[in-house]
Amino acid sequence: MPRRKNTGGGGRRDRRPQRYKDVLHGQGGHRAHAFRCVDCRLDVPLDAPGTAHRNHCPNCLASRHVDGRTPGDRAAGCGGRMTALSLSVRADGEWMIIHQCLSCGELSANRIAGDDNALALVRLALKPLRDTTVAHRTMLTL
Repeated sequence: MPRRKNTGGGGRRDRRPQRYKDVLHGQGGHRAHAFRCVDCRLDVPLDAPGTAHRNHCPNCLASRHVDGRTPGDRAAGCGGRMTALSLSVRADGEWMIIHQCLSCGELSANRIAGDDNALALVRLALKPLRDTTVAHRTMLTL
């Protein structure tokens, strides 16, 4: 079907201009203290119970490869999507999420936060029992 030409008759094409988008996303806007998840697109607040640096989505546990050697340094140049591979438990009982970058393949361990999805954490803990190739591939990369 061909496009209609604007005849200037005052129809739907004569609208007011769209507002400037920086109103929402600028300094102090609704994302000043949040980030958008790379996987589920949820707006995630930066403050998290149990950790000083929020580095993953509490809903789907996905992350972005932005930290270099220390949490919160934002020194990694990769910026790739990191998927949650497995869980690890420290000697003191603290749970850690093992993430792998889908761009460069680097592995990292991140603390779980108090508001993380409990069902997603349990599914991640049971993943090696369900699929033994995941544990085998992870051991080969170490």
